[in-house]
Amino acid sequence: MTQFHIFWTLLLMAIFIGIFVWAWSGRRTADFEEASRLPLDSEDYPNTNNSKQEEDHA
Repeated sequence: MTQFHIFWTLLLMAIFIGIFVWAWSGRRTADFEEASRLPLDSEDYPNTNNSKQEEDHA
């Protein structure tokens, strides 16, 4: 049973390290910078503030 726990611990540690390296690799920088600007890009999304303004005037 101990070997089972050791195996899963090492497997999950390797997966975690792999995801960490993938996320911080230089090849992903452009993709993450683009994704970080998505909330600020209002052209693709409808204006959701109209419903709040209508409630304030009622």
